[in-house]
Amino acid sequence: MMSNQEQSVKKIMIIGVPNTGKSLIFSNLTGKFTEVANSPLTTTQIKIAPLVIGDQQYDVFDTPGLHSFYIHSEEEILVRRALFSEKPDIIIQCIDANRLKQSLGLTSDLLTLDLPLVICLNAIDETARKGMWIDSVALSRLLGVPVIESMALQAKGTNELKTAILRARTGKCVISYGDIIEDGLFQLVSKLPSDIEYRRTIALLMLMNDSHIDLDVAEQLGDAVLADLKSEIVKIKQHFRGNVILAIENPHNRWINHIYERVVKKQKLPPAQAAQTIAGLCRHPIWGLPILFLVIYILYFLVVNVANVISELMSSFIWNPVQKVINDIFPIGFWHDMLIGDYGVLSLGIANALLTVLPILGVFFLLFNTLEEVGYIPNLSVLTKRLLAKFGLSGGAIMPLVLGFGCKTMATLTTKILRSDRERYIAIFLIAFAIPCAPQIGLSMSILGRMGVGAFVIAFSVRAVIGITSGLILNLILKEEEEKFVFIQELPDMKWPSPRLVLRKTYYRLYWFLRESLMVFLYSALALFLLQKFGILEAMKHALRPVIEGFLGLPLAMVDVIILCFARSEAGAGLIINLIQKGQLDYKQCIIAVIITTTFAPCFANIIAMIKEVGGKRAAAMLCTITLSAFSIAGALNWTIGKLL
Repeated sequence: MMSNQEQSVKKIMIIGVPNTGKSLIFSNLTGKFTEVANSPLTTTQIKIAPLVIGDQQYDVFDTPGLHSFYIHSEEEILVRRALFSEKPDIIIQCIDANRLKQSLGLTSDLLTLDLPLVICLNAIDETARKGMWIDSVALSRLLGVPVIESMALQAKGTNELKTAILRARTGKCVISYGDIIEDGLFQLVSKLPSDIEYRRTIALLMLMNDSHIDLDVAEQLGDAVLADLKSEIVKIKQHFRGNVILAIENPHNRWINHIYERVVKKQKLPPAQAAQTIAGLCRHPIWGLPILFLVIYILYFLVVNVANVISELMSSFIWNPVQKVINDIFPIGFWHDMLIGDYGVLSLGIANALLTVLPILGVFFLLFNTLEEVGYIPNLSVLTKRLLAKFGLSGGAIMPLVLGFGCKTMATLTTKILRSDRERYIAIFLIAFAIPCAPQIGLSMSILGRMGVGAFVIAFSVRAVIGITSGLILNLILKEEEEKFVFIQELPDMKWPSPRLVLRKTYYRLYWFLRESLMVFLYSALALFLLQKFGILEAMKHALRPVIEGFLGLPLAMVDVIILCFARSEAGAGLIINLIQKGQLDYKQCIIAVIITTTFAPCFANIIAMIKEVGGKRAAAMLCTITLSAFSIAGALNWTIGKLL
């Protein structure tokens, strides 16, 4: 029979600097897939999944990136507070073997907690190709903890990591800061209650003027204790001649260099760095633009010439036989209309999702995930840095905006890294209004591709103008804040993508789309069917006729599309494709339809994220502005194209 201790669930927290493979290790250990990419800020929230090793149960925590205990962003506050409050039984530090030196600073911080630690040395296969060899045995001996070599992309090293978890132990990191600082740390630690965990670490952070730790101490122990500690810090700094922060950082750096030099060997003649050359071209102010246009063209070509063909074949071989059977069973009437009529739950709901939208998203995600894995996205963010500066956005806003092309909701949540409220507001507005997410891009390419490359160029040029103009206007009307913040963009190495991981990510993104959207498609079709049966839909169309037909120059059937877009933009896009196939949308109307449906309303999940980040009132103001702007732009575009064509 197991003891109570064995039966209790232990906590494992995966910690590491950004983009070291934490989420891959999490997935390999637990079997639970989580979003991964060769790009920082992919993980923005802590995720938890169960793990069983032998008779022992664990909860494994996947965390956002953490450079050190000295905080630089909101995500790092989240991780440090979770680490201090949860007090995990075991820590797994995930280290990218190619960036060992950048991770050792965090290692020294983790060792001060006196918690069992395992080092997972990930991407060890790539170091040899770069002419670098890491002695993991020596690293284990110097740190006093197990060090496991891993190739997380191939799921290699997972069993060894599970074994190491069972023998995890506290390590050693002896760093002395000199008599004055050490005596001061002793005084600070003695003033903290004995039941507080990690007292020396907290004292060290306070001595380094970490404002976030001050807030945590005040919240947990009260303002009086904080004032007493701050008074002691003033005395320490009066006795110490020099910069206290440098006096703390320099011994850390010497320790890092000592460890690194003992365990890393490099060949004298480095191998050719083709990946660095390609990465440099991707973010080059001149060569980067042709590469970007080439990527867009490849996306367009595959969506139009592959995804559309797949969609048509699936309709021919799957939907047409189903439709024939239903026609034979149900005569024209209520049940026939509800199943396969213009607003049928099978025709407009299920078939629209599975046979029209899904193939297009499948092809688009396949290439988009490849770009993520190659590492193109962070280099694209550098390429766009100068443009974003014109919008009053610092480098810190680049990554959330670029992530918006993948998922608006995730991008909106990552704006919490921006320390300026003004920047956060501009970024969230642009993400909601001016940046189409991956499904919108893929489906818009499919829609416009049916009208030719000219329609695609016009529509996406208009989208670019909308984004640039919106950013410039917001930069002018919003009051600029005096405080400026420096942002350093991490650029992961470009690498050959793993086909297995690309296919796995594509599968899960399509699975998440179906899980979140399939019933939305079905219920939306049912709602339209009922609105049509009760005459409400016809009344709405009559009321909106001046706007839809007159101002926008679109057929009244676009009312159905707009209603569907409120539920899910992909559902509206699928109906636009159906209207094109029926000959109800011409060249001009197709362009306007894409512009209005991709700008006037973000998805429901993104609206929730907006409310979370800026509050209900500001989010409502944004949505009203976005809706009015979208219809105004679409109306102006209708007039302009009508004059030109």
